[in-house]
Amino acid sequence: MTTSRYMSGFGNSFETEALPDALPVGRNSPQQANYGLYAEQLSGSAFTAPRGTNERSWLYRIRPSVKHTTRFTTVEAPLLRSAPNPGQSKLPIGQYRWGPVAIPLEKLTFTTGLFTVTTAGDAEAQSGMAAHLLFVTASMTNEYFCNADGEFLVVAQQGGLRFRTEFGVIEIEPGEICVIPRGVIFRVELMNGASRAYVCENYGGSFTLPERGPIGANCLANSRDFLTPVAAYEDRDQPSTVYFKWCGELFKTEIGQSPLDVVAWHGNYAPYKYDLRRFSPVGAIAFDHPDPSIYTVLTSPSETSGTANIDFVIFPERWAVAENTFRPPWYHRNIMSEFMGLVYGVYDAKPEGFVPGGMSLHNMMLPHGPDAAAFEHASTVELKPHKIANTLAFMFESRFPQKLTRYSSELSSRDDGYVDCWSDLKRRFAR
Repeated sequence: MTTSRYMSGFGNSFETEALPDALPVGRNSPQQANYGLYAEQLSGSAFTAPRGTNERSWLYRIRPSVKHTTRFTTVEAPLLRSAPNPGQSKLPIGQYRWGPVAIPLEKLTFTTGLFTVTTAGDAEAQSGMAAHLLFVTASMTNEYFCNADGEFLVVAQQGGLRFRTEFGVIEIEPGEICVIPRGVIFRVELMNGASRAYVCENYGGSFTLPERGPIGANCLANSRDFLTPVAAYEDRDQPSTVYFKWCGELFKTEIGQSPLDVVAWHGNYAPYKYDLRRFSPVGAIAFDHPDPSIYTVLTSPSETSGTANIDFVIFPERWAVAENTFRPPWYHRNIMSEFMGLVYGVYDAKPEGFVPGGMSLHNMMLPHGPDAAAFEHASTVELKPHKIANTLAFMFESRFPQKLTRYSSELSSRDDGYVDCWSDLKRRFAR
């Protein structure tokens, strides 16, 4: 019989131990914990947050995380940026698209392989986000990462990644995501060759499941499909380096052991993974095209009800059946800024030019929609039930404008002819 490496459910309070009786019973911080472990609490919310939104976990570890052998020192990371990030791009506002960026040949770990594309809001004010490309060509060895600025949502696009965290091990492949909460220490390893991924860094409130409203109790992302790792500790005394991202800067400190030494833990603040292919889409079954918000997997709420700090939205395989309807997304302008990527397949509103590994940016109030060819096809095709198959696109959508970095502004894969995809839209008005 094989024991699962994951526990099922979203937002649950879990408990897991790698050794019997490592978890205290009836108290969080006993005078003497079993096995000589240290009790340590990791809080993702204020201590006094309401019970329904209070996030914390108790970790029982071989050494407390405060034990390190050197003071923090600054690390140069010119391509890893945080908001606010003014003056990086000299490009004017506009609709932008990039082809896939080739995976570099040099050695890149998670720490050195993050390249920031956009920033929005203010990391120190704990609002907004950043969108990064991640290239990993080498596993981290005796190196670890911790982000104090926000949580990481990682969308695998090419190759698999293994995240060894304080809470256990998570593995993702293209079509899957993982979320590493703010303050969690982890190490990233390759699974099957070099990897490319998209990363959303969320400075605001933790990602949660959106309310379903009139949809009811089922569909969209179901909590049972989210997987949280079981305890798996490393008892290793080796010189190691921990990198900390803090207020937009990168620092490091040296320690004499693996920081992934948590033997047992309990609580509701932990990393998790989700297979996007398990998303259950709903849509129009008579007429009209539904708002893209109907495909929201996770949301980071803001203080304004119904207006997200970030929505993580996907466009998965689904059936199109609406009658007498323009089925692709309509032309629109809105207050949200949309960073979009394609994991695999073809996106129905941009069948040409938007390819797997590529990305686009449509900022707040800038018009966008299907290209001329997609419009012509959708306006004249015989409408039959049609399956949009073998496709997975996504959006990091924020209420904040997303500003380009110098890196993304100067990418050679930037499609300077992107706006021309609308130039063939004809005048169709007839009285």
